[in-house]
Amino acid sequence: MTLQLGASDTFLLELFASDARAHAAALDRGLSAISRAEADSQKLLPELMLAAHSVKGAARIVQLDEVASVADALENCFRAVEEGELSLSPEVCRALLPAAQALGRAAEEPLATLLRWGADNAAYVKTVLAALKALQKGGVPGAALAPAEAHSAVRLSVIPAVDPTIFELFRTEAEGCMATLSRGLVELESGQQGSFDELMRAAHSFKGAARVVGINVATRVAHAMEECFVSAQQGRLKLAPSHVDALLRGVDLLAEVARCPLGRLGAWQADRASAAEQLSRTLHAIAAGEPGATDAHRVPMAASVTTLAVESADRVIRVGAASINRLMGLAGESLVESRRVQSLSASMQRLKRRQADLGTTLEKLERHGAADHAPELCALIAEAKAKAADCRGLVALQMTELDAYAQRVDDLSDRLYREALKSRMRPFRDGVHGLPRMVRDIARQLDRQVKLELHGESTEVDRDVLESLEAPLNHLLRNAIDHGIEPAQARLEAGKSVMGTVRVEARHHAGMLAITVSDDGRGIDLDALRRKVVERKLLTESVAAGLSPQELTDFIFLPGFSTARGVTEISGRGVGLDAVKNAVEAASGSVTVSSALGRGTTFHLSLPVTRSVLRAVVADVAGEPYAFPLLGIERVLRVPAANVRSVGSLQYVVIDEQNVALVSARQALGLGAESLANDELCIVVIADKSSRYALTVDKFLGEHDLVVRPLDSRLGKVQDVAAAAILMDGSPALILDVEDLIRSIERLAHAGRIDQLSTAGAALPARTKKRILVVDDSITVREAERQLLANRGYEVDVAVDGIDGWNSVRKTRYDLVISDIDMPRMNGIELVKTIKQDATLKAIPVVIVSYKDRKEDRMRGLDAGANYYLTKSSFHDQTLVQAVEDLIGGADP
Repeated sequence: MTLQLGASDTFLLELFASDARAHAAALDRGLSAISRAEADSQKLLPELMLAAHSVKGAARIVQLDEVASVADALENCFRAVEEGELSLSPEVCRALLPAAQALGRAAEEPLATLLRWGADNAAYVKTVLAALKALQKGGVPGAALAPAEAHSAVRLSVIPAVDPTIFELFRTEAEGCMATLSRGLVELESGQQGSFDELMRAAHSFKGAARVVGINVATRVAHAMEECFVSAQQGRLKLAPSHVDALLRGVDLLAEVARCPLGRLGAWQADRASAAEQLSRTLHAIAAGEPGATDAHRVPMAASVTTLAVESADRVIRVGAASINRLMGLAGESLVESRRVQSLSASMQRLKRRQADLGTTLEKLERHGAADHAPELCALIAEAKAKAADCRGLVALQMTELDAYAQRVDDLSDRLYREALKSRMRPFRDGVHGLPRMVRDIARQLDRQVKLELHGESTEVDRDVLESLEAPLNHLLRNAIDHGIEPAQARLEAGKSVMGTVRVEARHHAGMLAITVSDDGRGIDLDALRRKVVERKLLTESVAAGLSPQELTDFIFLPGFSTARGVTEISGRGVGLDAVKNAVEAASGSVTVSSALGRGTTFHLSLPVTRSVLRAVVADVAGEPYAFPLLGIERVLRVPAANVRSVGSLQYVVIDEQNVALVSARQALGLGAESLANDELCIVVIADKSSRYALTVDKFLGEHDLVVRPLDSRLGKVQDVAAAAILMDGSPALILDVEDLIRSIERLAHAGRIDQLSTAGAALPARTKKRILVVDDSITVREAERQLLANRGYEVDVAVDGIDGWNSVRKTRYDLVISDIDMPRMNGIELVKTIKQDATLKAIPVVIVSYKDRKEDRMRGLDAGANYYLTKSSFHDQTLVQAVEDLIGGADP
């Protein structure tokens, strides 16, 4: 498939870069593990082949031929291993690593230079291809190392063999040291009381830890920083802003070590050796008090923000997220089991009542018939009464003990659950410790005087929510400094203090985490914003004039929208606030803005305090419980069936004086048709920015706090489902992904396939366009094929692998399926066979599109039942379209 990419067509390049980075990382990780004898090469071989194959395919789509060639050469080496012609030994893996790392470096290139990567590295590509070809044919493994060592992009350095466990301990210690250094330096520069002892200990500790794992580059920098702190403590040196700049550059360099994977540590040390040596000389000159040391030894290293964990004042231990999640799951199950003791107690109460009934019956028998019976029968009745009395006493005693036990177990389980939940919580300070450094660097870069105030640092937040806040807060603070805080002279003229203030506050409010980011800067000029909206032709002048301030400020969250006069490294590209909104909404939150011209701007973020526990409405759908998160729904209500109205083939109900489309939850979830069997409908109203639907469920099961249980990662993304939970009665429930569910409903609506609810059952309306499913694990290939077919008028859905494709084809009616072969979980051959073996699906035509062009590969695909077999490396756009039209005709029915 050949696509003509213009200079402005960067969409597919961005998809390629994202796709290739993930696969190159898998290659790097796998080869490194085998080279260290930490993994079984045979188990990893399919993953390595798939990664190289995917990079090759994606690179060819965007015409990066040199990248594709390197990936193809790697795939050929893996194929030689598969066929027994080459052994994937540690030596061979070390020889293959440079080529894999080169693919990763290519994917990390800026889009502006990505298309030139092949030309810029032509000699290297030629050399590495020759080396890999020789290696494939049984050459000396060392032959493949030479070009990588000679090439600046993938230079290697010798690092002693390090036990991964020791390296993780080093990484943990390094994180704490870097956080201490970064925080302490910013505090010293701002005039706050600081201790050189703490900074000396941090640098000394890092130096010793780096020496243990053999990272000499980091050892030298840490030693030079320690010398500076010793000189400052002894009074021989007074730290100036330029000195702090150099020391913070050292912090950035050392922070890179803590973030670097063990397998790439050698390459990192080689890349940073020159810069680190120069920085070490600068720091030694500063420690010695040489005049002009920072000017004479200035290092061209870009400042970055250290985003490492801060050590708590309490004693802490490092526990993996997976362990915490398992602990949460066990605590939730324990809480459920404790509720069952209460049901046992209720059963004992019923037994007690029946025993009382037995005693009453015996008394009646004795009263009404004892005189007419023999003495022996009277004695038996008296004995039965005595035993019944004993049983009542025993049951009463056991009931008392059981009630006390149930109360203790319930209290213990509840405490265990709450303590497990608390283990996921972290103070807000852990997520914002890097902000003072970032504000300081940006303010210096823009020549502004800014102080940052942090409030509510002890506010407890779920660690996942806290991690999701990093990018939004960075964007908002950059925006506040660049757009909000005025230069010193402008602030003086406005009667303000020269020092601008940016304030970040976190608190709990109404069960949510409320965060405000405010500044005392110039504020938003609504008139200028209104003119920008009109200039961008987003609204007419008359409509824009009638917008309220809140409606007008909503435009700043649009993608590509910017009020900056020019483009700088900080802002002006129209990205930032839309990313803030997307990130906050992805965390089930919301963001709004308020501003006063000349006085400042405030952003208000509202997010859930935790993702571990979810408040949800549980409803029965087709006999199974499903949970609708409260944050994802507008309301729940009951509507008389007589209030359902129809417009054409669609049905709706009137809610809040608005017509809302009516959709069956059974159909949306692919669970079959639904009829109006009751006089009243149970409705859950869900909505996003542009759509609103009334979703009918069978019945409501109540509102509950649910412990969120993530789905098994091997399932991938399950359509319409976000997670799972265990209800109090022990039954499992699926937590729905409301946004995904809305997209599923919209796909049904666009295809004209929403069923009507009726007592006679639902009939499928005629479709207006033919529908195709594209199955490919490469996002680049998927998007290229989707665009191509959509431009021809077809409705196109996509799936990320064979399992995802099989789930889609069972839930949705398709006229055609297009599939790759090499995919995780279920490959294309298996998918075709599975479709063709299904009596209801076997009539669907299937086209295989693969880079495998050998005769035996083609025969495998056709034997499996494929109707066409096309090769990506040879066909052009018209070939695929022609194949589709041959099988199902044009887009219109």
